[in-house]
Amino acid sequence: MVIRNVELETVIGPASKVPDNKLPEVAFAGKSNVGKSSLINALMNRKSLARISSKPGKTQTINFYNINSEIYFVDLPGYGYAAVPESEKKRWAKMIDNYLEKSKALQTVFLLVDIRHAPGENDINMLSWIRAKGYSPIVIATKLDKLKRSRVPKAIKTIAETLVIDRRDIIPFSAETKAGREEIYHVLDVYIGGGL
Repeated sequence: MVIRNVELETVIGPASKVPDNKLPEVAFAGKSNVGKSSLINALMNRKSLARISSKPGKTQTINFYNINSEIYFVDLPGYGYAAVPESEKKRWAKMIDNYLEKSKALQTVFLLVDIRHAPGENDINMLSWIRAKGYSPIVIATKLDKLKRSRVPKAIKTIAETLVIDRRDIIPFSAETKAGREEIYHVLDVYIGGGL
């Protein structure tokens, strides 16, 4: 996959209608501090199109990025950030649920987890939620550069066992070194080409 054109095309909030896009969509979900914006920027070859913040919970809308007029990257609000009021969390949850329920173009959801830690209850619940909506999520283990190489196999094993998935379905990724980016591009190429 070669990124030529990127455009933030649509931004929706809790009361907005899910756009009826004709191009395939892939969504990105994860905890507020898992490096979701960094991953999306790395995939788009842009430094700061997806907003990165030192304050987790910055993404409060669902953002649709049109990539090459071939596919949409859909940035979902981060979850699990303690400092956000409970009412706000429920609002985001409803917004995500509405999108997963009503999007006609969504192909899959990339679930991001931090490779340095075992997935938490929020991650397990999100995985179950995505599956309940009929999707087979692809797990990306972010922040690969922050872990010693010798510890990576054990970390992947822990993630696989916690989420009860095959370790081969986990893509280790680093926004710093771009390790794992080609593997994600390969997955995206399949969806652009007509789905798995």
